[in-house]
Amino acid sequence: MLCEINQYAGSFIGTWAYLSVLETIFLFAVSTPVFYHYYARRNVTYDKWIYKSNPKFPTPEKVRDEIVQMLKGMLCATICPALSLHLASHGYGNAFCGWGDRSLAYHLGTLVFTWMVSDFFEFSYHRLGHVDVKWWTHHRHHHVFHNPSPFSVIADEPVDQFFRSSPLLILPLLFPINMDLLFLLFGLFFYIYGVYLHCGYEHSFISPHNGFINTSFQHYAHHARSSMNTPYHCGFFFKIWDQLFGTTYPESKGCFCAECARKNGERSLEEFKKVQIPDYSILLKPSFWMTFDTFKIVAKE
Repeated sequence: MLCEINQYAGSFIGTWAYLSVLETIFLFAVSTPVFYHYYARRNVTYDKWIYKSNPKFPTPEKVRDEIVQMLKGMLCATICPALSLHLASHGYGNAFCGWGDRSLAYHLGTLVFTWMVSDFFEFSYHRLGHVDVKWWTHHRHHHVFHNPSPFSVIADEPVDQFFRSSPLLILPLLFPINMDLLFLLFGLFFYIYGVYLHCGYEHSFISPHNGFINTSFQHYAHHARSSMNTPYHCGFFFKIWDQLFGTTYPESKGCFCAECARKNGERSLEEFKKVQIPDYSILLKPSFWMTFDTFKIVAKE
């Protein structure tokens, strides 16, 4: 599919434009239903709220900021795959589409290998954004969203998102890989799982205290407590990277997940009745977007 798009587009700019349109449709198709399910006033219930990591809800203005930042990040996230396809069409690199005369075992093997390498790369680059002031200058814009919603997955500055998507360019230069499969990995695995991580809600089927997989609480804790020189929970899928590099949130500071809040009696019906649930339907009004405030996204210092 991607190679056909590149052939039809006929140029790097054309391929980038096509991928950007497809990516935009995909982002809204995935994030919007999740946002509606958890944040639309009519759908917020006590039974759901007791699983919300942050008992409060972000303002519509903050969600608007997330969407604007998401679109900015998307325009850079599609540069690397477009460039990879363009280079492959001119005989550079090892990107291919379809089976490529390779076995199912090869495709599955490259999928697992790419998944692990990309997950470690995501952790390493993410951590760098918290320990080096030059990279924090770019990454701090993502930390405006300390109480994230499903629209904040790639709500990054362009430089940040370019480097985060760079495996889509680097890996096909190193070894033969199916670009459809690679794009599927980053789209379905990383973005859809990213929506879960940023959804703001924990789930009963996986405890935040499990020892292997990062849950939405770990990523909420990252947004809420991490800053320059405090790189808590920088991992994406697997907890092992944070465990190895000592970047988990200190147990001595106490846990603030929804699971512990429920055990401590902090998620009572009386507390739920005090919560202000914004009317997010304003996001559907053009007048809400047609203002200079739409472009004023102030980064957290």
